[in-house]
Amino acid sequence: MSGEILVCGRVKNHVEKIGLLMAGGLMRGLFSAAALSLLAHSAFAETPSDPPGPEGRTASDQTTGETDPAPLSAGAAELLPKASAYEDLAGNLSAPPSLFPFLNDSHGWLRRHGTLMQFDNMNEMMGAVTSPTPGYGYKQGASNAGQYALNVVTDWNRLAHLQGFATHVIFIGRYGTTANRMFGDWLAHSQETYGGGGNVVVHLVMAYGEQHLFQNRLAIAAGRMSQLSDFASGSVFCTFVNNSFCGRPKGASDSAYYSSYPASVWALRVRGRPWRRDVYVETGVYFAEEGIYATAQHRTGFRLNGANIVGQIFPVEIGWQPTFRRPSGELAYPGHYKLGVAVETMARSENFLDTLGNPYADSGYSAARHSGSWSTWLMMDQRIKDSRINPQGGVTLMGGVVLNEPRTALRDRQIYLGATWKGFWAGRPADTIGLAVSYVHIAKGVQRTERILLAAGKKLPYRATGLQTHQEVAELNYTFALGRAVTFEPDIQYYHNPNGQVNLRDAVMMGFKSHIEIF
Repeated sequence: MSGEILVCGRVKNHVEKIGLLMAGGLMRGLFSAAALSLLAHSAFAETPSDPPGPEGRTASDQTTGETDPAPLSAGAAELLPKASAYEDLAGNLSAPPSLFPFLNDSHGWLRRHGTLMQFDNMNEMMGAVTSPTPGYGYKQGASNAGQYALNVVTDWNRLAHLQGFATHVIFIGRYGTTANRMFGDWLAHSQETYGGGGNVVVHLVMAYGEQHLFQNRLAIAAGRMSQLSDFASGSVFCTFVNNSFCGRPKGASDSAYYSSYPASVWALRVRGRPWRRDVYVETGVYFAEEGIYATAQHRTGFRLNGANIVGQIFPVEIGWQPTFRRPSGELAYPGHYKLGVAVETMARSENFLDTLGNPYADSGYSAARHSGSWSTWLMMDQRIKDSRINPQGGVTLMGGVVLNEPRTALRDRQIYLGATWKGFWAGRPADTIGLAVSYVHIAKGVQRTERILLAAGKKLPYRATGLQTHQEVAELNYTFALGRAVTFEPDIQYYHNPNGQVNLRDAVMMGFKSHIEIF
């Protein structure tokens, strides 16, 4: 209780200070957004009585998307074949409203030639309201991070009569840094857009082809792909800004070999719906590469020779995507339920024992190498209340758990819960409120190693400055539109035990996320 009172007192005492700390970053982050926001608001502004605009995948979406269908009308559901997939790219080539909508107009040149080309900018600004723990060189500050993304999807059936074949290419550029490291946290980035992008003008994220067969019941994809855009992913996560949730629960990417947006590796993925249209099974092989997040090897993402391949990762996931009905019979309550596991073939360092079976922190020998590490996940989201003012709105609950091999993991488990509420205000039907909480537990082997090193006065791994045990992160946000193509999201985050360390003060952060769909 005393800790909570201390945090509240600090929040009150530092509100004025945070305004000064964030001013410079706010000016940089908002300058381009403000100009485009004014253009969007004047050219495409919606009056309160306007119905919500069409929704679609943005250029910065981190999931592959084919496993996240739009709800079907009551009549359409019965017209589909029993095992029909939702993965009909030609029928779902859509984009959300943008500043320059003519480029992807449904009757325009690009769409007539089977191509969707999107470009957007996403900017995230966060600053610490509370002061950091003294004595470690940390500071109270703010930072800005963001990315621009180009997404190109081509349906080759329209373009060259290659039935069922499509290609997907994503390029990004990222800038800035994340603010949580200023107060000593390295577990959960306050701005999920930070990292992995190479900090260059152009970084290749993904480039792959996908063939749909048997009336879209089977989809086979191959090329440069991100494992965690295909597996352990979902469309609800990036309602949030903190990397604990967006673009997937952070515990799912605990292995440095798991390719996660914007990193990719050579891969083959197969997804099928053999029983019914709302159940899928997918598997694949992802060729793990050393240093996938290091700028020395993957600064631009165009290092494609495979010289760094060290093993394979074999994920399997089964998903159920029900859409429940209102009492009137209308389909209104979509959900996603996913269970999966990924197994690695390469050897990873254990977090406690050496090659002789003794604690490596005591013996001085190298840590043992363990093959066959794994990760497993159970993820759920379900709309429990619909919105009469927004067909895509309502109250959605989400939750899940991620478990990792305890001998090689830093985070051996993560549990998260959250809720979003969209379409609660008749005057602003697209506004959304989001609340989520994450609990991360540090593996027992890591804790035992750090206790030995602390007693010996030695440097700790994982950039820790104290014993790591567990961490909780909570986030509350509100997303609203500025015209048709711009959204703005004020955001508050709370860190309990930053970096999983009990010796670090809790931190409160405030900031925003802005998104501009340019075309």
